[in-house]
Amino acid sequence: MSALFAAIVALGLSTANAEVLLSMDEALALAFPGCEIQQRTAYLSYEQRQAAAEAAGVPVESGLVRQYQGICDGVLAGTAYFDSHPVRELPSTLMVVVSPEGRIARAELLSFGGPDEHRPPPAFYAQIHGLGLGRELAVRRKALHPVSGATLSGRAAVDAARRVLALHGVIRAVE
Repeated sequence: MSALFAAIVALGLSTANAEVLLSMDEALALAFPGCEIQQRTAYLSYEQRQAAAEAAGVPVESGLVRQYQGICDGVLAGTAYFDSHPVRELPSTLMVVVSPEGRIARAELLSFGGPDEHRPPPAFYAQIHGLGLGRELAVRRKALHPVSGATLSGRAAVDAARRVLALHGVIRAVE
């Protein structure tokens, strides 16, 4: 769990009000049951960060990107990323798993600093499964319905998913 808190603190967010729902290890075990997890670190240039931000349509604050690849029976099952971001100035961390095809395979909320009524339900996150970095990955589009009372939280989650997909694309382009 210390890595999760380190990610939140690195972004300048307070952990005092964040309810931890899952640890990083628990989330990775859900995403890649029985698989080997290989951690990789990518160091992006300013230009690569700008390209990711442009593709995502949201800011990319850091060029340091940690990836967690799930290797099952010698085959890449997907790559997980942890995005810590503020929601109403309170910390939130989302794990986004990208499939080998470059689409969202899973999204899990790890921590949330806001009140329970502002937390999107699991069904909201299930809506983004299978989506890529396109027009459909936006709140109020045909594929993604907003949640009453959790509009800002839902938008923050979609922004995180867009950021992860864009970073994943930039990293894959240079591998």
